[in-house]
Formats: sequence, C-alpha cells, structure tokens
Amino acid sequence: MAAAPKSKPVATWLALLGGLLGLHRFYLHGWRDALGWLHPLLSAIGLVGVLRMQNLGQDDHAAWLLIPLFGLMVAVVMLSTIVLGLTPDARWAERHGAPGAPVQATGWAPVLAAIAALMVGGAALMGTLAFAGQ
Repeated sequence: MAAAPKSKPVATWLALLGGLLGLHRFYLHGWRDALGWLHPLLSAIGLVGVLRMQNLGQDDHAAWLLIPLFGLMVAVVMLSTIVLGLTPDARWAERHGAPGAPVQATGWAPVLAAIAALMVGGAALMGTLAFAGQ
C-alpha cells in the first residue's frame, strides 16, 4: 500500500515549530521512525541540563555536559528545517509525493520557514559553541 503524499510546507513548519519533538520525522516517516524518537529523548536530556543550570547555578558539572546537547539538538532541527524547506519541488514529489502525480509548486511557505530556521539555528549554534568553549 502506497503512503499518502506529504506536504512540503507542512513538513517544513512542523520541523521549525515541533522539531525538538520529532514531529516532522513522524509526519514524513511514520511512528516507527527511530530517529524521530531520538529527537524528544535527546531534547529532554538537554533540557534537564538547562533546568539544572537554573536551579543549581553554573558550578553544576552535569549541566555543562547537557546544555550543549540541547543547543546541538536545536541546531540539528533547524538544519533539517532548512533542508526540507529548500528541497526542490521535483525531488520532493519523487520522495514524498504520489506516484505519477504532477509536481505541485509549494510557494513561499517553506522558504519563510527556512529563513526563520536559519536565524534560530545560527543563534543556537553560536550560543552552544560559546557555552561549550567556556
């Protein structure tokens, strides 16, 4: 049974807004996607580091290890958003479209999500590198 065609704007915006939970992976590949389940797990572990830093201060060594993981997860998700949003429509139709269906132009929605992801991902990556280098 063939999978239903997937929308590029929906996948891109899911990656931008719910990527830390793996929503874009589940949308594109289904609930059995192992990488999709790693997204919320690694994001939650990194978020524990952020909470430890808030509660215990900067002297907590576990937070030093966990916070960069959260920053890297944000950067990875934003990179995924950029890749999804800037995938050519013809290639998207090959991978996630209905077989034999005409290629649909997606417009500006995925590009705007990719622009937002570039800003958020760049800030997250710079912050992560600065924090990890301390």
